[in-house]
Amino acid sequence: QVQLVESGGGSVQAGGSLRLTCSASGRSFSRYFAMGWFRRAPGKERERVATISWAGGNTYYADSVKGRFTISRDNAKNTVSLQMNSLKPEDTAIYYCAARLGSYSDYNFDYYGQGTQVTVSS
Repeated sequence: QVQLVESGGGSVQAGGSLRLTCSASGRSFSRYFAMGWFRRAPGKERERVATISWAGGNTYYADSVKGRFTISRDNAKNTVSLQMNSLKPEDTAIYYCAARLGSYSDYNFDYYGQGTQVTVSS
C-alpha cells in the first residue's frame, strides 16, 4: 500500500504564500510514482491542481494556478511539495496529495492523502 501525509496547510491573507509538503511511504511506493496535488472547495468538484512525473521533468498545472503555484519533488526523501504564491480567496480548499504508478498527465490517481486545509481570506 501507499501512505501519503500532507502538511503545511493553514490560513493566510490574499496575496500571501504557503508551502504544502507530502511525505510518501509504504511497501508499494517507489520513486517511479507520479505525484500530484488536487483540491476540493466547498460545494465544488475535485480539481486537479498540479502533477509531476516520477523524474520531475514534466509537470501539469491547472490554468487557475499557472504562474502562481510550483510543484516539485525530492525522490531521495519521497516528498512532493507545492509552493503557492499570490494566493487568492478562491484557492480556499482542502488540498490532497496524490500518487499513481503511471503517467503524471492522467486525471485519475490511485492514492490520496487525508488532506490539509488551506484558507485564504480577502
